[in-house]
Amino acid sequence: MSKNLFMDLSSISEKEKGSVEFQIFRLTNRVVKLTYHFKKHGKDYSSQRGLWKILGKRKRLLAYLFKTNFVSYENLIIQLGIRGLKKN
Repeated sequence: MSKNLFMDLSSISEKEKGSVEFQIFRLTNRVVKLTYHFKKHGKDYSSQRGLWKILGKRKRLLAYLFKTNFVSYENLIIQLGIRGLKKN
């Protein structure tokens, strides 16, 4: 996999695991894994649907974080190396 998003999960408290930032981190890890999966299995359409659902959920969480805590949003975007939301 091209991105190494590994994080020591034992050092994170239960409260932090429910945070928006951590949820976005977990969804990004799943996106990276599925992207790698599609390099071998290009016609796996049921997994593609799952990827679209994950991307939609991550987009909604990013929009929420953008509205509530912009500084944290910017830091997370830089840390994960993902694109931000489109400007309308």
